[in-house]
Amino acid sequence: MALAGLEGEGPGAPEPLVRNVSDTARWVAAFRARETERADALFRDPYARRLAGERGERIAQALPLRRGRDWTLPIRTYLFDAFIVEGLAQGVDLVVNLAAGLDARPYRMDLPPSLRWVEVDLPEILDYKEGILAGETPRCALRRVRLDLSDETSRRPLFEELGREGTRALILTEGLLIYLTPEQVGGLARDLAVPASFQRWALDLSSPGLKRMLDREVGPRLTEARAPFQFAPAEGPGFFEPYGWRAVDVRSFFKWAAKKNRLPLWMRLLALLPESKGRQGNAPWAAVCLLGKTDGATTGR
Repeated sequence: MALAGLEGEGPGAPEPLVRNVSDTARWVAAFRARETERADALFRDPYARRLAGERGERIAQALPLRRGRDWTLPIRTYLFDAFIVEGLAQGVDLVVNLAAGLDARPYRMDLPPSLRWVEVDLPEILDYKEGILAGETPRCALRRVRLDLSDETSRRPLFEELGREGTRALILTEGLLIYLTPEQVGGLARDLAVPASFQRWALDLSSPGLKRMLDREVGPRLTEARAPFQFAPAEGPGFFEPYGWRAVDVRSFFKWAAKKNRLPLWMRLLALLPESKGRQGNAPWAAVCLLGKTDGATTGR
């Protein structure tokens, strides 16, 4: 579908369809809704359609994933879900979801009531989500914090506070880091390494090759919304080692899409080829990575 004519109505300059980074959360929610409606869904998110809203569906129609790659966002969600389930089995008692957006995991996943779950994001997107989910009951102890994560002077005290609330915390940054500069990602990684209870960090990474592909497909629209893709380190998960984190597990979107029978036929043979879990380059590659603290991780700044 052409983008023209989808951006608003009325006199004067039309409102951009993707107004800001918060609108990308509506875009992702639309893909979660589509996955939920499949007979063979990898997960069920009964709130996704409401959270995406009409704007989220319009964005998904205007910025479609290229044919044959509509499995990527559902696979990302599935892999984050898996790391959460595994973390709970290993004693995680606190989940901190940074840039939580329209994630509904505290409502849709089978979570212990004793689990503490903290969502951090901008006021606008959390206000919107609370309005949509008013009357729904989360399955664990849920807290929302309205905060601009780029504000280091505000996030550091929050991390210190949250570090005292649990003994084994899992940090989530789903769909966040790609919008940050390498310097911003490094600063966030350094701050997250400080609390002793922040033991695990699940994040998604893209290769430079994939970023170039995405820039061609959706980059102009995101740049217009002042939300360009920026972070795709050639080092792969190794980028985080100087900041106190090491890769514990790396799960490729492509490999897991093959395992879950989501790849089109012409891609299945490609999935048999080996992939690097470390340094990345020109090939399109994305993964959800689980990081753990390195020995002697930084405890100061």
